[in-house]
Amino acid sequence: MIQEYQLRVLPEIAANEQRLKEYLVQEKGLDAREITATRVLKRSIDARQRTVFINLNVRAYLNEVPQDDEYRHVQYNKVEGKPQVIVVGAGPGGLFAALRLIELGLRPVIVERGKDVRERKKDLAQIGRQQTVNPESNYSFGEGGAGAYSDGKLYTRSKKRGNVDKILNIFCQHGASTSILADAHPHIGTDKLPRVIENMRNTIIECGGEVHFETRMDALIIEKDEVKGIETNTGKTLLGPVILATGHSARDVYRWLAANRVEIEAKGIAVGVRLEHPAQLIDQIQYHNRNGRGKYLPAAEYSFVNQIDGRGVYSFCMCPGGFVVPAASGPQQLVVNGMSPSNRGSRWSNSGMVVELRPEDLLNENTFLNEEPFLNE
Repeated sequence: MIQEYQLRVLPEIAANEQRLKEYLVQEKGLDAREITATRVLKRSIDARQRTVFINLNVRAYLNEVPQDDEYRHVQYNKVEGKPQVIVVGAGPGGLFAALRLIELGLRPVIVERGKDVRERKKDLAQIGRQQTVNPESNYSFGEGGAGAYSDGKLYTRSKKRGNVDKILNIFCQHGASTSILADAHPHIGTDKLPRVIENMRNTIIECGGEVHFETRMDALIIEKDEVKGIETNTGKTLLGPVILATGHSARDVYRWLAANRVEIEAKGIAVGVRLEHPAQLIDQIQYHNRNGRGKYLPAAEYSFVNQIDGRGVYSFCMCPGGFVVPAASGPQQLVVNGMSPSNRGSRWSNSGMVVELRPEDLLNENTFLNEEPFLNE
């Protein structure tokens, strides 16, 4: 038999499966001899009061061994010889687009201007050691996109959320911890995410897709207002429908689109600064404890949202127990980002603090296509 319970327990109980079983025995009247396994389905922290509690949705297996997997597998079949679709960019948009194409029986061909996720790490190290930026391999460009070395949080404020559960299950299928299925604010971690990304690439290739690194799309091939394929910096032409998953830093792509009369429009963004604080300080404030978070709680997060003069001002990409990193994608740029390893064990926490920027705030439409004044001054 399977039973599910909504529990509100102390952190030390939530962190220990044996103590959780004992709680079920004492508070729910279960027979300890009948509990063969437990599984946490949902987990969130309630730190609104002085005593911090963990809210759990727990499944208890009574007199039976779990037969269901912790996550749902997506079936990816072979697509050799199927119609091909060109995917420009191997960030999260491009990788998930490629996996979805395989589900639909189509063969993805990914072109990525940067390097694979492991080689890319060497170029990131040079930013810190030599203060040199490879414009084709940096915190924005390369396999995994801007998120690969930027924390690995899996969270969205968007109301158009899509099938979030399926995304989390795909991450687990490719090596992410199943804890992301339960946590209210799931987090893979900068140290764990590269391997997950590699596994996604391997799935794409094993199914018959292609991934080409250090291959930049220089132009779309357009005939009679219809996209037929792309031209690349390697001189190779690839034909087929095209998915642009280039991210916002590939400004050369958008300049090309505008120059070739492809209709594009500006959208609002947010700009600001990144604040860094002692992690212990944030723990003390958020957990109402002068001694910090203790043994059983994670590094504390915070979220700030306000309206000032009719504009949104809010915290962004809060990285508890993390690091501030230089994230320029070209020379003479000052850009920073934040990231956290999976254990969030740094002595420091940081967060972006940004303000809403609207298209009409910039001088004219050409400003959007020429990043120099905005990024470099």
